[in-house]
Amino acid sequence: MTIGIERFAGEWDELRGLVELAFSSPWTEAQLETEQKVWERERSIVATDGKELVGHTGAFGHLLTVPGGQVPAAGVTMVGVVSTHRRRGILRDLMRRQLTDLYEGGTEPLAVLTASEPVIYGRFGYGLSSDHQQVTIKRASRELRKVAGVEDVRLRFADPQESLARTTAFHNDEALTRPGMFQLGENFQYYVTHDNVTTDLRGASPLRCLLAERDGELVGYAHYRTRRTDKGFVDVARVHSRDLAAHAALWQNLLDPDLLGETTYEQLPSDDPLLFLLVDPRAARATTLDGVWGRVADVGKALAARTYAEELDVVLGIEDDFLPWNAGSWHLAGGPGGATCEKTDRTPDLVLGVRELGTAYLGRPSLGLLGAAGLVEERTEGALAVASRAFLSARVPWLDTGF
Repeated sequence: MTIGIERFAGEWDELRGLVELAFSSPWTEAQLETEQKVWERERSIVATDGKELVGHTGAFGHLLTVPGGQVPAAGVTMVGVVSTHRRRGILRDLMRRQLTDLYEGGTEPLAVLTASEPVIYGRFGYGLSSDHQQVTIKRASRELRKVAGVEDVRLRFADPQESLARTTAFHNDEALTRPGMFQLGENFQYYVTHDNVTTDLRGASPLRCLLAERDGELVGYAHYRTRRTDKGFVDVARVHSRDLAAHAALWQNLLDPDLLGETTYEQLPSDDPLLFLLVDPRAARATTLDGVWGRVADVGKALAARTYAEELDVVLGIEDDFLPWNAGSWHLAGGPGGATCEKTDRTPDLVLGVRELGTAYLGRPSLGLLGAAGLVEERTEGALAVASRAFLSARVPWLDTGF
């Protein structure tokens, strides 16, 4: 029977059954309720075998920070195909339909996702755009270096819901300065403070909120849970701070809980000062994990939507066998004040795949590093060095909120 690819017009309960099958594990009612609140029905695309739903992809509308500004982006979510219909090209058809819709819609030149299996999405042109650290620090090794101003920071506990307006505003201000972060709208405010599908809640406390204030002004906050099962530990969900003193004050509290032996955070930014604040450089067990994966759906609009660290005038030869309108030569000219990017018949100075373009789009890693790995071909001497410097962002990209 022919597999159909179409917009989903049904109800959540029907989609819920498909998602549970595709992900091979039951979700709790709390997790399903949280997911339903952020679900955007009009953005769900399904694969059908007759009347049976056999595959799905959806998206959230995100306002994503990129170097120099913010860009509307599709946050791809709930991607899966049931086990009875895998290896038939269904996922490929779902991905192509979704990206084609983005291109034809004309407002979201970029798609982003977090990958449960990272080897999957490179086939569809997604590149790894950010990473972060998963760190575990034992209480016995918690000592931090002295930081001036910590004594001026007041910490206090607050109800996560009652403080949500303040913490969201603080988060969204920070998001303006960090590529890879996105604005938390009303639905995602609920999502980040409730039991979503990325959270293992076995033996865990309710979400706790720790505020850091100076003279009554909010200068940082943390969300975390505590656990006492076979061992006791702190699960940090997020830490945001305005300055080093607030950052150190929050972490001093998170690393020194009564009756709990260690603190774990799975989303530490790769440029976070915490690892340098620890007196013992071996105190943290740190593992680098992939963060957000980016896919350029419209090369011209995406490259013109961000700024560049220095002036550049370069022709990029883009290879994209999944979305043919992206393939070819693109003249990119711009700098810190803005950019233009148009199709051209000029010979390219650099040649790279759309996957590598997605990797470098948010500002790290450098095009030069990708070139050293044989993933960017330099055809005009010196072009790679110039483009590499120009593409870099002032801050390392970081996705703080999974979806």
